[in-house]
Amino acid sequence: MSAQDYFVKAQKSAELAVSFDTGSNLPAALYYYEEAATNLQYAADIIDDENVSKGWCSKALEYKTRCNDILGQIQKEKSSTQQPEDVQQLLSCRFLFSQALDADEAGLKDEAVELYTQAVELSMTAKSQTKDIEKQEKLNRLLHAALERAETLKGINPLDTSPTANQKSVAQSRTTDVQQVSNKLGNLSTSSPEKEPSGSHPALHRGFSAHLKVVGGSQSYTEEEKRVLLATSRINEREYVPFMSIDLKEKFQYAIPFSDRDGHLLLSPKQKAAFERWARPLDYCEDPVMVFRGQVDPYSIKQTIVSDCSFVASLAIGALYERRFKKRLITSIIYPKNRQKEPVYNPFGKYMIKLHINGVPRKVIVDDSLPLGRHGELLCSYSINRNELWISLLEKAYMKVMGGYNFPGSNSNIDLHALTGWIPERKPLQPNEPDFNADALFEMLFTRIQHGNVLATVATGELSDHEAERAGLVPTHAYAVLDVRKVNGVKLMKLKNPWSHLRWRGNYSELDTRHWTKEMKEALDFNPDSAAMFDNGVFWIDYDSILRFYDVFYLNWDPQMFQYTYCIHQSWKAGTGPIRDAYNIGDNPQFRLEIGPGQGAVWILLTRHITNIQDFKENREFITVLVYKTEGKRVYYPYDPPPFIDGVRINSPHYLCKMKLSEESARRYTLVVSQYEKMHTIYYTLRAYATCPFKLEPIKNPYVYTKQITDGQWKGSSAGGCGNHPATFNNNPRYQMVLESPHNNNFILLDLKGPKQYQIGLDLISHDSSQSNVKKRSSGLYRSGFVAFEIEDLPTGTYDIVPSTFLPGQEGPFILTVKSSCQFKLGKIQ
Repeated sequence: MSAQDYFVKAQKSAELAVSFDTGSNLPAALYYYEEAATNLQYAADIIDDENVSKGWCSKALEYKTRCNDILGQIQKEKSSTQQPEDVQQLLSCRFLFSQALDADEAGLKDEAVELYTQAVELSMTAKSQTKDIEKQEKLNRLLHAALERAETLKGINPLDTSPTANQKSVAQSRTTDVQQVSNKLGNLSTSSPEKEPSGSHPALHRGFSAHLKVVGGSQSYTEEEKRVLLATSRINEREYVPFMSIDLKEKFQYAIPFSDRDGHLLLSPKQKAAFERWARPLDYCEDPVMVFRGQVDPYSIKQTIVSDCSFVASLAIGALYERRFKKRLITSIIYPKNRQKEPVYNPFGKYMIKLHINGVPRKVIVDDSLPLGRHGELLCSYSINRNELWISLLEKAYMKVMGGYNFPGSNSNIDLHALTGWIPERKPLQPNEPDFNADALFEMLFTRIQHGNVLATVATGELSDHEAERAGLVPTHAYAVLDVRKVNGVKLMKLKNPWSHLRWRGNYSELDTRHWTKEMKEALDFNPDSAAMFDNGVFWIDYDSILRFYDVFYLNWDPQMFQYTYCIHQSWKAGTGPIRDAYNIGDNPQFRLEIGPGQGAVWILLTRHITNIQDFKENREFITVLVYKTEGKRVYYPYDPPPFIDGVRINSPHYLCKMKLSEESARRYTLVVSQYEKMHTIYYTLRAYATCPFKLEPIKNPYVYTKQITDGQWKGSSAGGCGNHPATFNNNPRYQMVLESPHNNNFILLDLKGPKQYQIGLDLISHDSSQSNVKKRSSGLYRSGFVAFEIEDLPTGTYDIVPSTFLPGQEGPFILTVKSSCQFKLGKIQ
């Protein structure tokens, strides 16, 4: 290696060392300072320039000095960071008492009594095991407070067992009558049934957001929908059931620290190389908290060696939203919570995370064991506030669903939808396409991000090593969009690299000396000189550079922009219909959408359920939604009529179709789910969001009975051509259909397949002369290789079916399929 190579390695190690040092991760900082000093010394030894060599040696000495200081700090902290058992028990008692107070305040009497009782029992045990007088006093006060409140709730008149200064000494107060307390505990048994939390939804709810009014169909799930949700609850060989109201009463207290029954997560190869042990928060920090000082900080998030940059970027913009708009978003999905609905540290080690996966919110249980490296560093994403847990726990829950820390990567559409339930949309950057409007996209982002309507990340595409090095960007990497600004006509964005280091080096970076005018610095409250001192991965970049170096914006929209929602969960079995939607979409899942009067917007989100990490990793299912103005009737031909909205087929689990309505817009539409190739059975959810009332329902298949002619042929004289050739038309094959029904409102579907090179069609001729309106019906325009002929309200009777090619003499085989809502007979008569 050259001196320059060693210097670059030293520089990277030094950046990481400073970063870990600033974040108080001393073991990791020690490791990287040592690496930096060693590589810098190697570089100094082989470089020819004596002055440069001296400078590098001096810097290496600085790093070694800092190493010695850190070693001293670590030795001092070792004894204090390993928490004794009595501290753990005191924290557990306080947690139980806090949970009891929350239940008490919510009016959940029986639940509160049970929790108070558990707090008393654990306090008694802890008190008997500790020799620390101060801790005994704290436990004693907590014990009596819990006992008295529990007695009050049960209607028991408590006796005053609290010692006074005149009655007992402090030492005597430590010898509370255990038998007396135990007797009182016996009176606190609960037997009345528990009540559901007030205001809770039904067990399974069709809406993600409580404020959205569920319209457009049945409030309860069908049996098929329940089967779909059950089938897709098993993800990567583990069960993740839909989150229901009863889960709000999940138990978080145990006799011993909780361990996930599914075991530890699989580690990635990079984690395995550095792994030392699994550790709980009290093993590596003091005073663990869920959220540091009660407010999440996007700048505190650090990604390590797990390849989930889009997920970490999603955490960053979710945290920024909470901070900027004072609304809980990503921290709202963490349980347990206190009475202020804030997620709290649980000394018993159990947490429940609500993730929106496979069409509904689902329940994910994790413990708080996290992977530690050989230098005491966390091998997962974490907060620079070392005792803050929410980042690591949310990542662990998501990685658990995804099969482990060996994650193949994702995009922020998927990740943010899982974290928030917000509506995902993909906006590719295509400056060279004629219909791409870069200005309109920027204005939309500028307005919507400022108002909190949308969360955004932006991802790079493939970059050469030279391009990436020169630009300071990571290829195929997600960046959080923290801000969008306009200053004197210049369009700018503030981005964050989830790695928390390595920044853009072009226009408006901290290295740019040309564009950072005094006015620009003041407008953005940015000092390039200060920013250059510490690389936290945050930078400003102009929009033109975004269009040049980045590939796609991933957006997630707030459902609260809408007032109404409805969803349908269904399966689409493999082998139903043609493999490709090239000529026939009649067998595709189709839905009738009816919208109320007035202006407004309706967004349709199609979500394909994924149950295996390999499917996620090698997603080859291309899906979309097509919209037709066909009055809600079934569509058979993909381009006749042309779709009102022709969806793009993408290999993502989510596809969003947006409809904007005016007063004159049509009110009834047909929605068609489409795939590029139907090779496997898929499960999916179709969800609509609207600003006006609507109704969404599957288009029912009325056909109960089916018969098929598979040996049909136009050959010789029987290739008679269409009705324009009367001399030969009657020579065509002819089949007789007899409808056996007491009703005259029967439904019939005739399906004809023939050689693609021929234009083919169908005629239906009635034997009943009194039915003049149905004496002869035609399928209409002759079509290449396939025709579908649907007849509604067909009276009972006898009919001839005549399949034909457009021109006489066109020989070849055909398949005729007849479907009916009533029983019928079918036979060849010619």
